[in-house]
Amino acid sequence: MQHVKVPQDRIGVVIGDGGETMREIESRAEVRLDIDSESGSVAIDSVGDPVTGLAAPDIVRAIGRGFKPEVALSLLDNDMRMFDLIDIGEATRNKNDMKRQKGRLIGENGRTRQLMEELSGAHVVIYGSTLGIIGQPEEVETVRRAVGMILDGAPHGAVYSYLERKHNELSRGAQLSGSTEDF
Repeated sequence: MQHVKVPQDRIGVVIGDGGETMREIESRAEVRLDIDSESGSVAIDSVGDPVTGLAAPDIVRAIGRGFKPEVALSLLDNDMRMFDLIDIGEATRNKNDMKRQKGRLIGENGRTRQLMEELSGAHVVIYGSTLGIIGQPEEVETVRRAVGMILDGAPHGAVYSYLERKHNELSRGAQLSGSTEDF
């Protein structure tokens, strides 16, 4: 049995309307969830295929960190799909610095976060002092590098150039691997 702590304001999302999200996680991940709404603690017990159940803590954690349930459940769609969390607080000195760095990561009208998603193919959510990523390993790594560049103070233009370069590499790689299946 595993335990995951979910922020109080996200417990309702884990449970869902009339328990709908909780039941979907239980059914698709083959687990049983025991949610303590007071403490935000979610106990996860595998009741089916243990390998399928391995994704359940990350699904619950991802919803807790701001992802929509359907995006978090996409972790079950592919064995390689992964959830990663970056603690923005580790790269900041104080509250003002945290606010500034979050602003840089989000960008004007959410543009930077949106570009990270569009050009990497991963899902990106900024919640509290964390930035969450869901995607394939190379997509997650691309976002992780872009976030590192921003937190290190790189100009947005340089980060966008990096993202576009990686997008082109990932696109070319997908085209190449797709074309070999024709033989």
